[in-house]
Amino acid sequence: SNDVQDEDVEYTWNESTMSQSLRRMQYAVRGEVVTKAESLRAEGRDIIFTNVGNPQAVGQKPITYYRQVLALCDLPNACGVDHPDIHKIFPSDVIARAKEYKAAMGPAGTGAYSHSQGILAFREHVAHFIEERDGHAAHPGNIFLTNGASTGINYILQALLSGKDDAVMIPIPQYPIYSALITLLGGRQVGYELDESMGWAVTKNELEKCLRNARQNGINVKAMAIINPGNPTGQVLDRKPLQAICRFCSDNGIVLLADEVYQRNIYHPNKKFHSAKKLALETPRCEKLQLVSFHSTSKGLIGECGRRGGYMEMHHIDPCVKAQIYKLAASGLCSGLAGQVMTSLMVNPPKPGDESYDSFVSEEKAIYDSLVRRSGAMVAGLNKIDGISCKQAEGAMYAFPSITIPQAAKEEAKKRGQTPDSMYALSLLEETGICVVPASGFGQAAGRVGFRTTFLPPEEQLQGAIEGFAKHHKIFCDRYSGSITFTPTPTLISKL
Repeated sequence: SNDVQDEDVEYTWNESTMSQSLRRMQYAVRGEVVTKAESLRAEGRDIIFTNVGNPQAVGQKPITYYRQVLALCDLPNACGVDHPDIHKIFPSDVIARAKEYKAAMGPAGTGAYSHSQGILAFREHVAHFIEERDGHAAHPGNIFLTNGASTGINYILQALLSGKDDAVMIPIPQYPIYSALITLLGGRQVGYELDESMGWAVTKNELEKCLRNARQNGINVKAMAIINPGNPTGQVLDRKPLQAICRFCSDNGIVLLADEVYQRNIYHPNKKFHSAKKLALETPRCEKLQLVSFHSTSKGLIGECGRRGGYMEMHHIDPCVKAQIYKLAASGLCSGLAGQVMTSLMVNPPKPGDESYDSFVSEEKAIYDSLVRRSGAMVAGLNKIDGISCKQAEGAMYAFPSITIPQAAKEEAKKRGQTPDSMYALSLLEETGICVVPASGFGQAAGRVGFRTTFLPPEEQLQGAIEGFAKHHKIFCDRYSGSITFTPTPTLISKL
């Protein structure tokens, strides 16, 4: 950088004059531990990044069909769908799908802006997917294609939070985009605690207590977020608890935000995904429920994080509000076309009888079966470590263990101005090369210490990571019990 670093230089735009909401905003998934991990990697250290659900970055292969269609959508017709030898290179159903998509996008293809809600044909595909999934009507006009689910969440929170006392109820633990955006937008968070002893369940009593306390303190709860399956906790909501949540929001005039990006990631044989919309439409007293649901191409079995594809569906939302959200989307012109294509493909895969169908199903099955094995191996491996306890990951991509550490470690963390789990995660990183996220970045019960790790690294690497967790935990606890002093060794790192 050519920026002047002289400490005598005065800037009018500085730490005290900049947006204080931005300065206060925290996003733990890419926070202090990850910054340190990037620094160590730049120095030549081998780092295993288990901090973020980014499947292809840690070895998941892209699904061929999706990439083939996207490639033909991007290529000019002369060297793509109209090339004389195209059938020697691509399957016939891929070519047909690419031609369909190119016609839907128009002559300019993926290089031009689209309608601000997204290309109509792609929104029709999403609507059909929702109808098939839920057994209830869905309308393209209620669907916005977005740059991942995150942009949709951002739009909705911007439209909801109008004053410093406006609040959103969020689960504790939660995915930190909610706390980050609420802080940035000047709103308030009302955390409702998930009960770890009950498999991260939420109770009606907890919801009512949190709402009552908020209102007594002059806080205006306007919305409530759920993450199903859970991130970072991995639980899958059963029908009755989800119905209770829908009734609670409907009875109290609270907008329900349903983050459902992991709906394909369910590993427990006795669990299934229930969408909030389906249950709202099938549950008495939910006729007035205001609901926005989110989905993404970044998770599931598709794992196309870099495409930034996703959608949100609005259900029973005031048309005036929807018009203002359209205005907000229009201010950004449109979501990326590659993400729009990928979203359509996610909800509209090859059908039985299509040339690509068998290979597509085979690739998806391989990814899913491996995720089932890895989720089980990670949780089982963590639970074998003395001082670490982890609930089963019923879904999503993460394990969220709690850890027991010596009181001396907690006292040392306090001296350093760190949370105990931040100090633990930095120690784990420096001594083993494993990058996790401190549980404090997601919120947790008072006194709990823990971390979030994905189980996305390849199976052959995962076992080494589990061994690294075990070795480090013993070393860390021994150090603060006064047993040993430990410094990183290349031997430990190389084994991972």
